[in-house]
Amino acid sequence: MKFPPGSVGETLTAMQGVWHDHIQLYLLNGDVLADDPWSGTPGSAPFDNLVYIEFDGENYRQTNVTFRGRPLHVRSFRGVLQDGLLKFGNLGPNDPLHIGTAAGPGRIIFSPQQVTAAWSNYVEPDFIHLTGAGQRTRTTLLYRHGVAVRTLHASGYMLSPDPSVRVSCDPRGASGPVHELPKPTTSFQK
Repeated sequence: MKFPPGSVGETLTAMQGVWHDHIQLYLLNGDVLADDPWSGTPGSAPFDNLVYIEFDGENYRQTNVTFRGRPLHVRSFRGVLQDGLLKFGNLGPNDPLHIGTAAGPGRIIFSPQQVTAAWSNYVEPDFIHLTGAGQRTRTTLLYRHGVAVRTLHASGYMLSPDPSVRVSCDPRGASGPVHELPKPTTSFQK
């Protein structure tokens, strides 16, 4: 399927594959953060994720698998491209409805669609930038209890253009489904 340049659909198509993201956390002043108590999945840093992204022109599926620097953790979620926006399925109780929006060619922002009371507990917009062939960055700013507490920066590269098969470094093993059923997060609750 062909999408207009700079659109959400074009960027999601370019993101399809399996990515290796190296993730570092920072305090707001730039100091390196070695332990993150605020995240939806707290733990040490730096750490590494595998990110499986499937997009068929309408349906979006993503699974993150922590494989280095923290214990194994798997998180899957889904979305659908509607009216030019990626609309995520409900992420959990009090989810303020998340969307993916265009930010120019090779750039997408995953963020809540609306400001709700849940923002006073947790919000963490993702700014993803495809920086070159098979390379990307992801930057977030995490707010907890209405206050900015830390940033995250991930540098990633594509391991495989085929997100339907587990890669050899997946700690879950080589066989089995790539995606798991989405599990609701409680991050938006007080």
